[in-house]
Amino acid sequence: MGELDFACLGACADPFAASPTLQFRLRLTEPGGGAVQAVVLRCQIRIEPQRRRYTPEEAVLLGDLFGESSRWGNTLKPVQFANVSIMVPGFTGATELDLPVPVTYDLEVAAGKYFAALDEGEIPLLLLFSGTVFTRTAAGFTVQQVPWDREARHRLPVAVWRELMDRYFPGEGWLRLSRDTLRALHRFKSARALATWEDAVEALLAQAGEAAR
Repeated sequence: MGELDFACLGACADPFAASPTLQFRLRLTEPGGGAVQAVVLRCQIRIEPQRRRYTPEEAVLLGDLFGESSRWGNTLKPVQFANVSIMVPGFTGATELDLPVPVTYDLEVAAGKYFAALDEGEIPLLLLFSGTVFTRTAAGFTVQQVPWDREARHRLPVAVWRELMDRYFPGEGWLRLSRDTLRALHRFKSARALATWEDAVEALLAQAGEAAR
């Protein structure tokens, strides 16, 4: 049996998942047209930030990840997005399947920061494949490893990520704070009889702006 080839045909938001999930459409091809019994497939997905341009507004928000844009020649390195696994059923010649990939909106996670900083365009992704391939021959079952160099690229539209997040957090996001910081914010909110946490944060931002002026 020849070594499998991989391609990513597209990605979309999963409308039925319990939490934010992208479905990556994959095509697996056995070049010789042979039969494959099953594949235990692993996929590591990385963001390749150096493969696109950024607006000045995006560059400011990406400073947390990559520093000043003048240093991006050295700091714009790949960002880990996901590690996922899936069992591929048997096929002959080629097959297509959806690979579910959970997506976080946690702004303390590098991938979450990167996605949230983008306004438009595409997100350059590199999919790296590994795993085990099971086949049947005249002599019985054989087991092979997916070669280390199997990969595919995909440019995910930022609009797809925003559509996904709007399904779960329409027009919103969230931050994780320490218990002490939450307690201090609670005291600030209560002392000023502010109705919501957003009101408290906006009041603090307004104070910071006045102090800066």
